[in-house]
Amino acid sequence: MNRHPIATALRALRQTLWGRDAPTEGPLLARWPRVAPYATPVGLLAALGLFLITLNVESSWGLPTPVAVLFSGMTVAPLLALPRRPLLAWRLAVLALLICTFNAPDDRSWPWTPPLALGSVAVLAVVVARVDRPVLVWVVTISTVPVFGLVHPDNRIPVLLLLGALAIVGDLIRRNRLSRRALAAQTELSEREQERRAVLEERTRIARELHDVVAHHMSLIAVQAETAPYRLTDVPASAAAEFGAIAGSARDALTDMRRLLGVLRSEASGPETAPQPDLGDLGAMVDVARRAGLPVTLDVDPSVDGRVPAPVGLAAYRIVQEGLANAARHAAGAAVRVTVRTGRSGLGVRVENSPADARPTADGGPGHGLTGMRERATSLGGTFTAGPLPDGGYAVAAELPYEAESGDA
Repeated sequence: MNRHPIATALRALRQTLWGRDAPTEGPLLARWPRVAPYATPVGLLAALGLFLITLNVESSWGLPTPVAVLFSGMTVAPLLALPRRPLLAWRLAVLALLICTFNAPDDRSWPWTPPLALGSVAVLAVVVARVDRPVLVWVVTISTVPVFGLVHPDNRIPVLLLLGALAIVGDLIRRNRLSRRALAAQTELSEREQERRAVLEERTRIARELHDVVAHHMSLIAVQAETAPYRLTDVPASAAAEFGAIAGSARDALTDMRRLLGVLRSEASGPETAPQPDLGDLGAMVDVARRAGLPVTLDVDPSVDGRVPAPVGLAAYRIVQEGLANAARHAAGAAVRVTVRTGRSGLGVRVENSPADARPTADGGPGHGLTGMRERATSLGGTFTAGPLPDGGYAVAAELPYEAESGDA
């Protein structure tokens, strides 16, 4: 619901005269952390220098020393308050313009000293760029009062034009700053949404592939349980019934898994009919990469055998696949080494490349490959690391735990 224009104007006037400054986006020197520690001492020295210059000018006007010191302090005070309290600085500047003018010599065309006039313009330039538009209107309107009442008629028009130009430029600067801030917030929100979507899509794909792997084993269990009474001789009736119950449970589990996967599967994707790859397919994948011009060295531990669980083998295959794709995109001409090692507690996978011989063929934008590899490793309770090497190359490594004796992930 919109406020009445008069109520809005009165509220803006109250904010201009007595309200507190609106919260700002932080110190102006936050972008330069090396310069920020020196800002306060340098600012104080500049204020002291301005105070001494103003005191000298005030004394040249024949003012008593206490009055000259007071007026010099009123000239410097708005500038000290300007970084954190711009509205307060403007109020002090207007007060100084109204008070200090009554002691100016009569033969002067300007009622203020040059430091006070220039300082007041600087204060106004900062304020109009940091306040809302209703407050800006009141700030400019009130700032014209000393101009009409104290400035010589021959100088009023240029001063009023300067105030109008400051108001227009300040409003444009403020609107541009707000637009850039809103755009940055929207961009950050979009990036987070893209990352979240990438994670969800990768988890969905992992769920599909795990379903296909587990469904294969469950189907074998069901078939073996159903055919056991026919393959074995002298099977008691109770044992045959137990085999039938096992087969029924396996079929029910398959039905539940397919129903659950239907929730995860998008409308555009159909069922996975091809067999899922595993560690035994690494050689074929590396051969394809070599034919594409990528110099790859494959080092697989001879102890890698069928005891590695299918989900672990599938995850290792996908991690190597994505690692080779990243090396081809971002490290053209670099030598790549793929290492697969097994241990008592899991499978270690590492893909590393030497420094690139040419510029990357990809555009350098952030992708979802690392996110997918990390999701695959963590979904099995493992760990994943990625980062540059001291020689300028890059490496990704994953530890995929499983029980070596039982072959369970």
